[in-house]
Amino acid sequence: MEVKGIDGKLEKSDSTSADEISHLSIDIGGSLIKIVYFSTNSKCSTNDEAPTLSKERQEVPYGDLNHHILSGRLYFVKFETSKIEDCIKFLSSKKLQQCGAQCHHSHAVDKIKIKATGGGAFKFADLFKEKLGLTLDKVEEMESVVTGANFLLKAVNHEVYTYIGGQKEYVQIDQNDLYPYLLVNIGSGVSMIKVDGDGRFQRVSGTSVGGGTFLGLGKLLTKCQSFDELLELSHQGNNRVIDMLVGDIYGGLDYSKIGLASTAIASSFGKAISENKELEDYKPEDIARSLLRMISNNIGQIAYLNALRFGLKRIFLGGFFIRDHAYTMDTISVAVDFWSKGEAKAMFLRHEGFLGALGAFMNYKDESTDSMPPQLVEQQPAKRSSSCIVDRIHNSTRVHENENGATDCRLRVSSSFKIYDEVKRC
Repeated sequence: MEVKGIDGKLEKSDSTSADEISHLSIDIGGSLIKIVYFSTNSKCSTNDEAPTLSKERQEVPYGDLNHHILSGRLYFVKFETSKIEDCIKFLSSKKLQQCGAQCHHSHAVDKIKIKATGGGAFKFADLFKEKLGLTLDKVEEMESVVTGANFLLKAVNHEVYTYIGGQKEYVQIDQNDLYPYLLVNIGSGVSMIKVDGDGRFQRVSGTSVGGGTFLGLGKLLTKCQSFDELLELSHQGNNRVIDMLVGDIYGGLDYSKIGLASTAIASSFGKAISENKELEDYKPEDIARSLLRMISNNIGQIAYLNALRFGLKRIFLGGFFIRDHAYTMDTISVAVDFWSKGEAKAMFLRHEGFLGALGAFMNYKDESTDSMPPQLVEQQPAKRSSSCIVDRIHNSTRVHENENGATDCRLRVSSSFKIYDEVKRC
């Protein structure tokens, strides 16, 4: 299990702590379970000049409604779906039965709901009800992914970056020129989504060759039992031992007439055709490297071709396949650069794997009054009135980043809704 803060850095989780969990949403995929939740037991420090909220509710007029604000931290957690019992133990340790869900103004167990998306929200609904007494309030998966991406692109500074020559370069997103864009969500499989605005999107393509392929074939071809173990193994490998290169066909020469270098891959795993070897004759690390290269190249190529098909200038990539892994990002980046002849760049999201869970989180609202969902609002410096709060994230609010690198913002909801919190990045 990994727990991350809003900045993507690993945070230790004390399963015995008395965190007051407010919003919690879950994305149960074929390979991984992703959780996003707020805790008011935050150890994150704020800018000295910023208003201190620390568990104190602040009412702010908004039209005909009052809204509350409560301090806390946004956390990101993931589990392997095959180890769902570990996920259930973690949720139980957070005492969600008492305070972790949308309770519809009742503490009856059968009234407690949490927002959930992904195929597992249907597959494991009865298990969550039996083990935790929680009802999974299902949110449409593709809509959640897009909502989560839009949230990050609009709200979080230094969320988007390119990876070129082994270096990350953060990209500032122009809020007035965000749409349309191509969202490439790489989970067990891959979805290519054309996003035209808030709530306006279309899945235009995809491929079944994704993260599930990497782990599935990796387990069959090596002794690795986890995705991260397979990635680590690939660090030590040399794909040229197994992949057939252009130079292998042309006697070490480039095929310059069509722009192929001698080091370009002509056929993934192609050398296994002509060599009289069995599986055990190949090093597992070389197999892992070749497999990762094949899948990453394929995703980069398909992504660019779909961007070209729809005339899209920006390609954003998310999903836990990437995992901030240098070789994966480099391969995808090179593929996009090659096929676009340098006109397009692959852009990665720091909170890559939590798009669906974050989108489900944004789906919370007070169902008794049918009021608007929670709103992310900027933390204003003390020189301004604490009630001077900017408009909701859907109107292009950006999160304020102070000199210490902390990102402070607040979530505002109606007074009749019990679950709200503040986001901080430390």
